[in-house]
Amino acid sequence: MASLFERADALALLSSEARRARAGSGRLLLFRGPTGTGRSALLRASIRHGADHGMQVLTVSCSPEESGEPLAPLRKMLWPAAGCGPEDDPATDPGHRRHADRLWRLLCSRAADAPLLLAVDDVHLADHASRRWLLDAARRLAGLPVLMVVTERVQYDVTPPTPGFSHGLAPSLVRVHTCGPLGRPAAGAMVHEAFGPDTDPAWTEECVAASAGHPLLLRALLDDLRVVAPDGGRSGSALPDTCADLYPGAFVAAVTWWLDSAGHETATVARTLAEVKGCAGRADERDVPGRECLLAAVTGSGPARVLGWTTAMTRLGLLRPDPVQGDLRFAHPLLRDAVLDGWSHERREAVHRAAADFRYRRGDSAEEVAGHLLRTGPVGMPRSAATLLDAAAEATRAGRTGDAADYLRGALDEPLAPGPRAEALVELATLESATETSGGIPRLTEALRLRERPRDRVLTAIALGTALTRRGERRAALDVLRGLDGVREDPVLARTVLAASALFAERDPALGRAVRAELGTARGDDGHTSGAAAGATGPSGPALQVLRLRYGAAAGLVTAEEALRRLRGLTTAPEDPLAAPYLLGAAACVAQWADALDWADQLAAAGLAGHRVSPLHPVHDLLLQVRIDTAAARGDFARVLTYAEENGLPVDGAGPAVAGSVAAQAVLALVRTDRLAEARRLADGVTVTAGSVEDDWEAGRFRYARGVVRAASGDRHGALADFLACGRSGLGGEPAGPAVTPWRSAAAEVQWALGRPREALALANEEYRLATAWGTPRVVGRALRVLAEVTGGRRGLALAEQAVELLRGASPAPGAVPEPELGLELAPALVSYGRLLTAAGHPRRARPLLREASVIAERLGAAGLLTLTQDVLRVGGARTGSAPLTGEAALTGSERRVAALAADGRTNAEISDLLHLARRTVETHLTSTYRKLGIQRRADLAGALTVTTMTTAPSRRDPGCPGTL
Repeated sequence: MASLFERADALALLSSEARRARAGSGRLLLFRGPTGTGRSALLRASIRHGADHGMQVLTVSCSPEESGEPLAPLRKMLWPAAGCGPEDDPATDPGHRRHADRLWRLLCSRAADAPLLLAVDDVHLADHASRRWLLDAARRLAGLPVLMVVTERVQYDVTPPTPGFSHGLAPSLVRVHTCGPLGRPAAGAMVHEAFGPDTDPAWTEECVAASAGHPLLLRALLDDLRVVAPDGGRSGSALPDTCADLYPGAFVAAVTWWLDSAGHETATVARTLAEVKGCAGRADERDVPGRECLLAAVTGSGPARVLGWTTAMTRLGLLRPDPVQGDLRFAHPLLRDAVLDGWSHERREAVHRAAADFRYRRGDSAEEVAGHLLRTGPVGMPRSAATLLDAAAEATRAGRTGDAADYLRGALDEPLAPGPRAEALVELATLESATETSGGIPRLTEALRLRERPRDRVLTAIALGTALTRRGERRAALDVLRGLDGVREDPVLARTVLAASALFAERDPALGRAVRAELGTARGDDGHTSGAAAGATGPSGPALQVLRLRYGAAAGLVTAEEALRRLRGLTTAPEDPLAAPYLLGAAACVAQWADALDWADQLAAAGLAGHRVSPLHPVHDLLLQVRIDTAAARGDFARVLTYAEENGLPVDGAGPAVAGSVAAQAVLALVRTDRLAEARRLADGVTVTAGSVEDDWEAGRFRYARGVVRAASGDRHGALADFLACGRSGLGGEPAGPAVTPWRSAAAEVQWALGRPREALALANEEYRLATAWGTPRVVGRALRVLAEVTGGRRGLALAEQAVELLRGASPAPGAVPEPELGLELAPALVSYGRLLTAAGHPRRARPLLREASVIAERLGAAGLLTLTQDVLRVGGARTGSAPLTGEAALTGSERRVAALAADGRTNAEISDLLHLARRTVETHLTSTYRKLGIQRRADLAGALTVTTMTTAPSRRDPGCPGTL
């Protein structure tokens, strides 16, 4: 009895009834309960108790094998003890009356010698005659020293039950104890008994969950775990999720026995529930939950009985509602796996096929139906393919691309017409392109063969070309486009193919020159189509013109003002939807270079969302680059890193990455936020794509970023090599202009640091010339700053001052906080100017400039620049502290009081009167406040100040404020 847990009430009842029987007044003691709750253990405890107290013990276990043989368990229990022979076979007594009387006399004879304990296990398996005899005996025990202990399985099964054993007995004739699962403390105690009190608590919880606290299942599980996990989870290992990890298999055998005891119909429902897992759905007209309707329909059982069974199993702890989806699941994956053990693959497929058919007829969502179809194998019906395609569309809209790909693969296994099959192949290739090494190329190749309409063939060929280009097979991509039939006869298709070819060839100088030459013949510089081009490719549209403009802007062959002027006209001109993405992508790129960042974002959004450019469109990567470039230009480094991670770049350096604009901007963002170690790790993990060449302009942008990392790390020679390699990687066959990548300025700074002033000056002068030709303040100011540094002396001071004035003058108002894209260049210009002033012996003039640079750097989150500024200040003899330079905490007491009154709606004159300050002083305080809070207008003060600051503002009637009444 020491091994029994949480059975004190049952043992107390046994002791009381045994004592009563020994006193001469017997009774029936019935232990009942579901399978596995310890009825037989209590019977064994009864037998030990009876033997320990001098009672005669007769015991028998009923079995289904003997259920067809009348009185078989009673003969086994009573007749051998009485010395009966074969002549007493009850088969000779068809009515069983004579033998029943004989068995009763034998019982009374034994009871006359000493108190008797009859122990009958699993009475529900006994034959009808034996059950009738035991019930009749229970009614006649009151005057005998006999305790009859009987166990009975009582559980809600799908099959309607027969009346219980004690049905019809008066309450005074029977004592009933119902067994249930163990509570958490008792189940945990069983685990500790097997593995020790220091067993891992989480591991103990999993053991209890997998067995649902049923003693039979828990003991079987512990028997297996003693072999496969003798340390009891102390090593941190989790409980296995599959029965294949359990040996010798006692747990599976116990679960199988539990199912067999419940009957075939219940076992089928249990296994169906385990197989279909999520079965939640709508209720039907009988108001029975959809879960039970599905189980009933698939298994052929009654919904009401299925509902009752699931309710009972939930209360027993074998089933649990899923905390997320709400449907019923088995309490642990190991228990579910044991329930399914031995169920054939064919049977599982049949269950899902029936479930899919039921849910389709009921009108469930396509995804709910498709979830079953994926587990049935090909069905061979058009309805199945249509459902899977609809499910893929639902999953794509919800952003679950992995599920969508699974549905599409299932649909492609079903019969599909050529058109829908080609659509499914392209869509699946698009989803797979981000993860599959093939990039979806085999699927796109098949889809291209199935396409019939020229427009569809062009779109599919472009998608295939994009996938090939990403694998470095640029010539193959161009060959696909050149092999298209019927394109030259359609001007729109011809322009679209030419635009795609230009983007495919950008990463190969030789191919790029040939395609750009073809692009150049499509339209002359005056914007009119040449005769030869018109005859070959048809009229040129805005998309091709913007592509040509992009090449000129990248090389600095056109001014920013002229580029924007031409863009405004071209982006408003009509263009076919097939070519419009190329127009938007190229225009967004040029607008970003020209510092029209808001317009660039709008163009990129129009391309990605408005035209639904897919990842297998050549413009898709270009639009994503614009988005990350505009974020970098604004100094939004957090968004840059977020974009990089969203596009699959391991920003933490955990895996390899591909050289390109995304990697370049991520590396630069890490450097500017003073995360140099992470930047180095990321740069070291970036590799050039297979088949790329030295003049790949995307790889060139990365080389520039890697050069910045190397320069910051002290590797000047490595940095110089990267910057010069970047210069050989221009877009359009020309070295990149300063609007695209300032490689000349970076190389000039490194050459100067290496003691090569002549080379540095030549690069800086060339950068300034090109920057002046482009004409944006940001680019010109940066070129002036570098030229000032490498020139030095009075001219250097004048150039640095000119750079600061230019960048400040581009601000919306004098003294206002500069726009982020200007601040990124203004702060270094201020540092350079301050450093040159300090070197010239004017540290006092340098300090306000350096402090202004510190404020801008802090506001932008450019920690590396802020550190540099503080270092230069210290060199000039200025004190630097840890107090914030921006934000509300940076306000002085006077600035805080003035700001609070201004936010309260007071004019400068009123504030001057209230605080006894000169009006000029009030204006100075407000200008400083705007700068520290990063705002531009008086109206923004209220939103930038906290409630505490606002409530501490003096009022007209505040007696503590000088000058008030």
